[in-house]
Amino acid sequence: MQREFDKAQKAVEELEFKRMLSDEEDQLSAIIDINPGAGGTESQDWAEMLMRMYIMWGEKHKFEVRQVSYQPGEGGGIKSASLEISGDFAYGYLKSEIGVHRLVRISPFDSSGRRHTSFASVFAYPVVDDTINIQINPADITWDTYRAGGAGGKM
Repeated sequence: MQREFDKAQKAVEELEFKRMLSDEEDQLSAIIDINPGAGGTESQDWAEMLMRMYIMWGEKHKFEVRQVSYQPGEGGGIKSASLEISGDFAYGYLKSEIGVHRLVRISPFDSSGRRHTSFASVFAYPVVDDTINIQINPADITWDTYRAGGAGGKM
């Protein structure tokens, strides 16, 4: 009875997984762009924490993680970073991370020990390969030609 229950539970989990990640691009690898918001060094530090979090998450889940671009901040943190996370369903997992991430903490950069709110934006998009076939109907293409008139070409 337990063996049959385990098989049924595994089948249901696989169906739920396929339903949640059923979009065409969900099975592709992903690129993540991380940018700090307003707030200077504090937000740049938060963006770097997010970057390290995504790197560790990718490695833990056996994805290949590659840093595409990295621009360090002046006092700490990053100005921007892009990571490529390669593996099956990487984009499907990471698309829910798109948005602005907020952190409220007592800043290590503030000698007064005040609370600061930091923001960083994260955008994930799928890595598209050559298997996509784009069809353009010639009937959809239009050509418009304009000619300027008047003094100095102004209308």
